[in-house]
Amino acid sequence: MASEALSKFRREAEDGDVNGGYFDDDDDDDLDAFTNGDVEGGCEDGVSDPGDPLSGEVKPRILLMGLRRSGKSSIQKVVFHKMSPNETLFLESTNKICREDVSSSSFVSFQIWDFPGQIDFFDPAFDYQMIFRGTGALIFVIDSQDDYVEALSRLHLTVTRAYRVNPEINFEVFIHKVDGLSDDHKIEKQGDIHKRANDDLADAGLEQIHLSFYLTSIYDHSIFEAFSKVVQKLIPQLPTLENLLNIFISNSGIEKAFLFDVVSKIYIATDSSPVDMQTYELCCDMIDVVIDISCIYGLTEDEGGSPYDKESMAIIHLNNTTVMYLKEVTKFLAMVCFLREESFERKGLIDYNFHCFKKAIQEVFDVRVKVQKNRKLLGQRRWSRLAAANGAVAVGNPH
Repeated sequence: MASEALSKFRREAEDGDVNGGYFDDDDDDDLDAFTNGDVEGGCEDGVSDPGDPLSGEVKPRILLMGLRRSGKSSIQKVVFHKMSPNETLFLESTNKICREDVSSSSFVSFQIWDFPGQIDFFDPAFDYQMIFRGTGALIFVIDSQDDYVEALSRLHLTVTRAYRVNPEINFEVFIHKVDGLSDDHKIEKQGDIHKRANDDLADAGLEQIHLSFYLTSIYDHSIFEAFSKVVQKLIPQLPTLENLLNIFISNSGIEKAFLFDVVSKIYIATDSSPVDMQTYELCCDMIDVVIDISCIYGLTEDEGGSPYDKESMAIIHLNNTTVMYLKEVTKFLAMVCFLREESFERKGLIDYNFHCFKKAIQEVFDVRVKVQKNRKLLGQRRWSRLAAANGAVAVGNPH
């Protein structure tokens, strides 16, 4: 079923066009600190350069920036630590750079750096060029319930400097804390911030910089959907995954399918049809139900391990003749599908096609591992040649 998509992906991989540096299999965290000593992760005064050049694999960085009390740390805690939104009210203000590795699944692996609002990372004490050079996405959080004139000024300064260092950065603007606003007021705020931010870029002659805007709140699923869109931009294999999903649903009578990271509830891919917010919320609720019930009934007291494994599967019949079907894809990934009851009568066909899809995903993994090994070997050879050349120079020039 997926041979054409896999062949295309395999050709790209063998030509070296597939970026293998956005994923992580090892916990390769021997990082070099460049300001205030060794960085061990968590909250630190200094920042570090990510990774060994010979490892063939570097985690992309997502920077969380914004003014103080804009909600940056709350976003991180709710999305990646399952903290209740109400508990974030008791979080202390961040006063150091917090770096966290997110490696919850094979397709969701990156570093999040939470910058305190009061810190001036353009200060000479910080090598801001190094920070932006290794960055995949920059998320700037704006408090929609506050006066955002200063925030827009800081956004412009940050984006323009970051773009000069690394034009490949994805710039994302979270218009945050919109839960207290009416729908009309949300749209009005988004339009005003969008216009002002882009006008500032146009005045600076930087119309080529693209800003993506999202209305977010930690009290609903909007923050998870926004983070899903950000993370998807850091997945080079995304077109291949979308193509595989399109092939799967077209051959199975399925209306909509998502590929979810069950830990964070970020969807890393979906088919080409539009995403409905209510559908996404149902998927998140279904994942929660499966994990909760597995924790209660799926594990005995003597058993360890995860409540989510290769046997995980769930079927929910909604009252509008729609069926939700969840199946385990990998240790951390799940597919959640929506289809009509009459289509679900052909469950045998769906399960067979799903088996083919799962096998295709495994082939994507295999190609990725091959690319990473080739890059690591190539890096080692280059390093050896460089070392040999330096040795020859040293022998020829003893003084």
